[in-house]
Order: sequence, then structure tokens, then C-alpha cells
Amino acid sequence: MCLSGIMLNLFCPNYRITGKVNRKTMFLEKMTLITPRIIHKRVRNIFLMLGMLFFFSPSFSQGKKFKTVVIDAGHGGHDDGCSGIGSKEKIIALSIALKLGKLIETNDKDVTVEYTRKTDKFVTLDNRAKIANTKKADLFICVHANANAKSSPYGTETYVLGLHKTDEQEEIAARENSVIELEEDSHNKYQKITPEKLIARTMQLSAYLNQSISFASEIQKEFKKIGRKDRGVKQAGFVVLYKTTMPSVLIETGFLTNTKENTYLKSSANQQKMAKAIYNAFKTYKNKRDRIYNEIRKNSDKSSNRETASSASIVEFKIQLASSTNKIEPKSYNFKGLKNIEIKKDGKYYRYYYGNTSSYNSIQKSLKTAKKKGYKDAFLMGFVNGKRVNLDEAIKLGNN
Repeated sequence: MCLSGIMLNLFCPNYRITGKVNRKTMFLEKMTLITPRIIHKRVRNIFLMLGMLFFFSPSFSQGKKFKTVVIDAGHGGHDDGCSGIGSKEKIIALSIALKLGKLIETNDKDVTVEYTRKTDKFVTLDNRAKIANTKKADLFICVHANANAKSSPYGTETYVLGLHKTDEQEEIAARENSVIELEEDSHNKYQKITPEKLIARTMQLSAYLNQSISFASEIQKEFKKIGRKDRGVKQAGFVVLYKTTMPSVLIETGFLTNTKENTYLKSSANQQKMAKAIYNAFKTYKNKRDRIYNEIRKNSDKSSNRETASSASIVEFKIQLASSTNKIEPKSYNFKGLKNIEIKKDGKYYRYYYGNTSSYNSIQKSLKTAKKKGYKDAFLMGFVNGKRVNLDEAIKLGNN
């Protein structure tokens, strides 16, 4: 769905849509407003190349069981993040992250919860993403708090990777990415995320982007249920989202620069409410993933069973009643009242079989019946896939 948006943007540069991010409008910003015309052509070439990789790569299949979630508490250590009166982003983010993790650990025993930090320590953006990628996480949840030069803005918003649509979104990404300046050797580890690189990376991760948007939307719905202002699902070039390779979101839980929200977020009880809202969204998202996984597995098992059944050996047991050079009509009155007689020509002889079955126990009963009717010389024969085999081999295969 996001690819279709990119295609409209790249091949129809005069088409423009503004407003909040959703699945249809995500990349429809007019490219000529962001990059010169020559870069627009280069991005088109990137799209063609990555589009080929997307459509032909088997790695984009999402039919795997949900096992691991990585929870990332923003900032930490000598990086306080933003602050309010008596509050620091790093402390609030860690508290909500730990509460969220505990809810998942308590209620979802089949999920492994990993943390980028569980204490007030500094973790580089690069290492946060590395932890998620190394653990092969199925979902990455990054928890932050917001700030603004004005004290009036308030509410929650959840970000996925993409091009910013407003100056405010660009400023938030720049603030959260500014932690790079506190890292050692940052100039060698990070390259500037240009619009061209961001579009290419977003296309590369497009298999996860729709899932990110879906989860982000559920988060905002749950925040609204507990009375928080819904500022929507948005996009920006966050480094930590840029480097992860799974569905990923960055949650701005509220503005510490707003007096009321700052007071709200400092409360442990309200932090628990926020964690519970995120957990509810997680549960909804995971249930959807599990239903898809179970359906894929169910269909796969059916297909596998059909293939196994079709490739399995067909074992048959028959009783040869008699043989003759003259053909006798396989009617019951010609065979002492025995029904369902099978006739088969073998060279110059006609052979007459009775009691065709895949069950060895059943054929033994039929043999007794045949002998009672007078066929004292009748004997058992085994067939596998229509060919006669040693009787013991047929019995062995029939029992498997």
C-alpha cells in the first residue's frame, strides 16, 4: 500500500496530498518541494531497483509466529532528553517501558520481552537498533516524551519511519536524533539521513511499514480511550527507526512542556495507565498477527497433508480365488455367491481376485469366507501402488 503511494509520488510529481499520515497518503508529498529535479530522477531509479528486490525477495513473507518484542526507553544516563517542572524524559520513558514490559511478561507467556535498558544508563541509538535486530524482534516499541517551545501543545502521537510533513515533525525528529552528539565517534557511525536515503530505506522496509502503521493506529485509539488527546499517527526520520528491521514505532507519550501533561506523566498511576493502553494496543496487534499466522499454518498443514497423502504408498490386499485360460464373467453366480470379483489378464491367464482391501485384518476374514465357499486353494496377495509385492512387505507398509 505504501509502495503505491511512492509510485504516485515518483511518477506523478504534480500530485499532492497534505494532512495526517495514513496508509494511502504516507508518501504523497510533492518531491519537487524536497529535492531538485535531478534527485527526483535518481529516486525514481532507486524505486525501480528496490521494487524488484521487494517483489522477488522471499524474506517479505510475514507468516511467522510472534515471539519477541523489544521495548526501548528513550534517552538515559547523561542524556536526560526533554524536561518539565520536576520531570525528566529519561525517567518517565523508563518507568512506562518497564510497566509495559511487566504487563506483557505477566499476560503473554509465549512472548519474550527484551529491553534496550532497564536502568538509568546511556545507550547509543545505533546499539538500541542493534539489540532489536540481533534479537530478531517481531516488534520494536520506543517510548519517549515530547516537548515544544510553546507550553500550549499537548497530547500523544505515535511515529513510524518516513518523511516529515511539517516543520514540527522535523523538529521532533531532530531533537530525538540529537543524542548522536553525545556519542563517541558519532561522525563515523552515522550518515545524514537525506530525503533520498529515507525514501529508499522506507521502500526497503515497506513489508513492515503497514504493520507499523497498524500498530501505531491501535496505540492512538487506546490513548484516546483513557482521555488523552489523539494527535495522530505521523512520520519522521528517526535514526532508531531507520536502523531497525521489523515493525517499529516511536511513541511520544505527552508534552513535558505543558504543565498539565507534565503533572499527569509524573504520576506513577498515570504511567501505569499509559503502559496499559500501549499493552492493549500490543495485544490487539499480536492477536491479528497470530490469527494470520495460524491461518497460514493451517493452510500449510492441509497442503502438506494432501502432498503426503498423494505421495504415500497405496497398499492393497487381495485373495486369488482361481486362474484360467478361459475368461469367466465375474458374476456372483459364477463364484459360489461371492460378490465384487475382480478379473485381470496376466499373459494368457485370467486371474480372479476377491476381497480387495487395505486392511490386513479384513482380508483374513474374507479369506475364511472364500474357503468356506469351497475355494480351498485360495491365497492372499499383497500389492503396493498396483504392483504385486511380497506379502510381508505389504503387511509392513500397511501398518505404517
